[in-house]
Amino acid sequence: MTEPLPIRRALLSVSDKTGLIDLAKALDARGVELLSTGGSAKALREAGLKVKDVSDVTGFPEMMDGRVKTLHPKVHGGLLALRDDAGHVQAMTEHGIAPIDLLVVNLYPFEATVAAGADYDTCIENIDIGGPAMIRAAAKNHAFVTVVTDVEDYERLIGDMDQHNGATCRKFRKKLAQIAYARTAAYDAAVSTWMARAIGVGAPRRRAFAGTLAQTLRYGENPHQKAAFYTDGSNRPGVATAVQLQGKELSYNNINDTDAAFELVSEFNPKDGPACAIIKHANPCGVARGKTMLEAYRAAFDCDRTSAFGGIVALNMPLDAETAREITGIFTEVVIAPGASDEAKEIFAAKKNLRLLTTDSLPNPQEAGLAIRQVSGGLLVQDKDSGHVDLSDLKFVTKRAPTDEQMADLLFAWKVAKHVKSNAIVYAKAGATVGVGAGQMSRLDSALIAAKKAERMAEALGLPEPLTKGSAVASDAFFPFADGLLEAAAAGATCVIQPGGSMRDDEVIAAADEAGIAMVFTGMRHFRH
Repeated sequence: MTEPLPIRRALLSVSDKTGLIDLAKALDARGVELLSTGGSAKALREAGLKVKDVSDVTGFPEMMDGRVKTLHPKVHGGLLALRDDAGHVQAMTEHGIAPIDLLVVNLYPFEATVAAGADYDTCIENIDIGGPAMIRAAAKNHAFVTVVTDVEDYERLIGDMDQHNGATCRKFRKKLAQIAYARTAAYDAAVSTWMARAIGVGAPRRRAFAGTLAQTLRYGENPHQKAAFYTDGSNRPGVATAVQLQGKELSYNNINDTDAAFELVSEFNPKDGPACAIIKHANPCGVARGKTMLEAYRAAFDCDRTSAFGGIVALNMPLDAETAREITGIFTEVVIAPGASDEAKEIFAAKKNLRLLTTDSLPNPQEAGLAIRQVSGGLLVQDKDSGHVDLSDLKFVTKRAPTDEQMADLLFAWKVAKHVKSNAIVYAKAGATVGVGAGQMSRLDSALIAAKKAERMAEALGLPEPLTKGSAVASDAFFPFADGLLEAAAAGATCVIQPGGSMRDDEVIAAADEAGIAMVFTGMRHFRH
């Protein structure tokens, strides 16, 4: 059946009643008979619309607290019957089953119930059964039935009907059917994921993931790659939930880097003062704290001014006017912050292409979550790296212990190293990174690169010596040999923080003692490949 099919009879049964009355009025005006259930039928009657209860069609009342109302042959037969099959038509006639041409259903708010922290039994009661069954039936029979599951498609439905004189075209029905199956799949994914967590199953036999399209992107990492951005419904503060106040559309790389920047800067509690992170290609090229946000931004920028050009800036506090003026001094792709002053917005308005994103809050860096990566033929799933260390977690392994000032820089560098691609080496001094080595096959090379960058910046800033002199160093994983630590010492580092755990820990500790370096072990590794 390829020609447009007229809609004469519709079943409307929705949990989210947004737009329901307007849709029903539009259908009624086009001569469509309305069937409905429970609260939806009540809302339609209160709006003055003529509606027939599904219970009047089936001959059975809603029962078991609404658990059973649409699971009936007169509903599913009306949805599933092939109108061009003589046997199906005969069965409909024999059993008094009338066709249903349009199904409008959205589901019990299971995801919202879970997000609200409801108990187990309440979550179970908010698992929709009849809704998904009807949706799947209508979607399967899209050759004859139009199925709508999203409020945003109501206008499109009426538009298609008007275009085809009260009917819908097959192409449109196919699109709606695909959307419908994606909705039920996402719903089942949410239920199964919640249940696995609720009953303590860490690695369920089958795992489903779902997302909602937020943006179709111009392309992916490269122009020949198609891409799109999906949200996962978690509402975690960040790029997925931020409001874009100005600037060009975000690209694939923008979104990836902005997420990396905001997750990093969230490691620094605003109660402890302003912090800024500048990201380039998913790695930090500068991170700093300061008495003011302007001071933090300048210190982060001075770590690697070359890489900061065209970078992503993340702040742990609202953007102020002074910092906004400074940021606009160089080309910046994106700025993300938990808010922005009116004056800062006005300053940015002069830079039309500069993207400004604001959130209501910072993400919690210790919040549990999943990290998912696709490999050929499968998915790697792990807990998000929400690990952290406190002063009490550290093991002091060298003859010399770090001073309080050095300890503060060590913990600062450690937080940054967690967000640097492995092998990661981070030099920090006075609450700011002064050298970052990332993504090298050798930890020694990372230490060398970070020190070399610091030398170049010292020359550019007119400093008598690199800021690695007197710095603290963080390594995301243990030093397998003493060479990387000795390179850090040669660059002027006076203290080191690392996980420990190498077969040659004793050799590395002895080298630190000989160099007069204080070293602490965290017992925790932060690989980020």
